[in-house]
Amino acid sequence: MTAAGAAALHGTLHRKMSGLTGTAEALAELVVRPPWSAVVVTVVFAGLARWVRGVSFGGAIAGAAVCFVLYVGVGFGAFVVLVLVFALTWVSTRFGYRRKEKLGTAERLDGRSALQVLANLAVAAGCGALSAFSTAKAVFLLALSAALSEAAADTVSSELGQARSAKARLITTGEEVAVGTDGGVSWPGTLAGIAAAAAVSLVCVLTGLVPFRWLGISITAAFAGTIADSFLGALLERRKLLNNDAVNFLGTLIAAATASLLV
Repeated sequence: MTAAGAAALHGTLHRKMSGLTGTAEALAELVVRPPWSAVVVTVVFAGLARWVRGVSFGGAIAGAAVCFVLYVGVGFGAFVVLVLVFALTWVSTRFGYRRKEKLGTAERLDGRSALQVLANLAVAAGCGALSAFSTAKAVFLLALSAALSEAAADTVSSELGQARSAKARLITTGEEVAVGTDGGVSWPGTLAGIAAAAAVSLVCVLTGLVPFRWLGISITAAFAGTIADSFLGALLERRKLLNNDAVNFLGTLIAAATASLLV
């Protein structure tokens, strides 16, 4: 083996060992410092979410699991962002509730189910967990930011669009459709969704999860996810090929993947 070849091999082994060392250190930190604070925060958060009927009993359990993973894997900053997403969801769901009841599009008063919670937050939780053990931590945190921003944007745009718009247009054809139609979009809903995505992404920056230079990427990826969500709704959900939970999950996944590719 030449000297250059030996040097290259040494560099490769060094990088791999550094990655393994980083993973081992992360695991050791979790073992040495049991996340009791995460347990307390998770229980309180889930209890309050259930108390205000933002989630059902099953939704509270699913939300607690997501909260625990984000708090342990990422830290308090991720919890702050999660609370913001919940608050935006809760407020927008109750905004114009009587009108949405008449339209037949209102959410149940008992709150969102476990499947609904996981459909919106599972991708973010996965990114948070992976960030704790990966050498590409910054990229996973950006993906987390985009996924949570998309989840907030999708809910806010849908809920406020139903509350404020008389009609919507199908994203695939521009055809005028009833408010609440799968794949239907409106200007009030779209603008509200962009504002929600910007708010969540900005808080991710302010809490130190994402550097300021990536703020635009997070917002752009979240918006791309909401557009993809609308296309999936128009093309697949209307034909009963996917349900709303599957569409929401794919929307957050597309947002996270888009953010990763834009870095």
